[in-house]
Amino acid sequence: MGVAVEESVAEPDWMAIAIVVLGVTSFAVAQGLTYPLISLVLENRSVPAGMIGLNAAGLAVGLAAGTLMISRLTALLRGDHLIVAGLLGSAASLACFAISDHLLVWFVARFALGFCVGIVFAMSEAWLNTACPDRLRGRVSGIYAAGMGIGFASGPLVIPFFGAENGFAFAFMAVNDALIAFVTVLLLRKTRTWPERVPPGAILRFITVAPVLVVIVTLFGFADIVAISTMPVYFVRTGHSEAFAALSVSIMSFPTALAQPFIGILLDKWPRKLVVILCGAVAGLTFLSIPALASGTAILLALACLGAAAFALYTCALTLLGEQYRGGMLAAGSAVFSLAYAIGSASGSISSGFLMQRIAPAAVPVGTGLLIVLVVAGLVLGWRSARPV
Repeated sequence: MGVAVEESVAEPDWMAIAIVVLGVTSFAVAQGLTYPLISLVLENRSVPAGMIGLNAAGLAVGLAAGTLMISRLTALLRGDHLIVAGLLGSAASLACFAISDHLLVWFVARFALGFCVGIVFAMSEAWLNTACPDRLRGRVSGIYAAGMGIGFASGPLVIPFFGAENGFAFAFMAVNDALIAFVTVLLLRKTRTWPERVPPGAILRFITVAPVLVVIVTLFGFADIVAISTMPVYFVRTGHSEAFAALSVSIMSFPTALAQPFIGILLDKWPRKLVVILCGAVAGLTFLSIPALASGTAILLALACLGAAAFALYTCALTLLGEQYRGGMLAAGSAVFSLAYAIGSASGSISSGFLMQRIAPAAVPVGTGLLIVLVVAGLVLGWRSARPV
């Protein structure tokens, strides 16, 4: 376990917390719109599926690049100023999608978007934990996670208002990100805290001293991408309608977001490791139960429970991060979380596709559930033997 270099703040920096929660919620709307919209536009332009996949991979590469460069970037700009720079970079990237039809430009813009997204989320989460005393950390993390979840879930709902081909949606989101940056600049003078610089080598050091936190976030990334990306395909292949498959994503998204503040209350009232274990166990067992459910209503209720429990793993990890680390290591941990999520989601996409194609559709929820249960069992054994997180 890392040693805190300083005590957490005695009183919350409410202005900083408000900037992070409201800013990330609005920013998540833009990202929730952008991710499916880019694929839809490329599909409508008859771009091969392989190229669409490569374009999506550009976002992950950009995310990883931003994470690995976070130490150098925080040496150049203070953390809160770096958030503003990331927002402006995201706005510029989205503007490129709006004004250009050239595929190469879209590849560069997708990489740049991932780079900026990683910076914004990493620095925002570090700032959130810096501004929050430990007695409120779970509840504040839950509210932050709820805002992010609602933003991502709401983003795709904007597509029908703008359409997929005229570029208006990208332009609207570019303006949205620029406005968030502008408002953030105006409010910075009223804050008392900011995310600290990431010292050289802190990224690798955090991975070595906090492997369990990294595993939890990686597991969340794996489960999250399977739930929102592969499970709809599973439902279609097991005889459900496409409408049911689409509904399954919505059913997971909004209850997931709304549950996080309640998870935050539990994190402040109960032992936090116990909350991790319970959420992981619920997520794993729910995945395992889905193939045995025959009723559509029962499946949708299970998915609501599954989404809330799986996303709670991230809320738990964010709370534990702020409890155990301060200063540059806190910012480094937030950056590593972005990278861990990217690795987990990539692994989930690849392995779930392989299970569905090579074994059977039911192998996806069963395999994912077994993985989660095994990891949770490992956490129980590790924590019982007093191994540090």
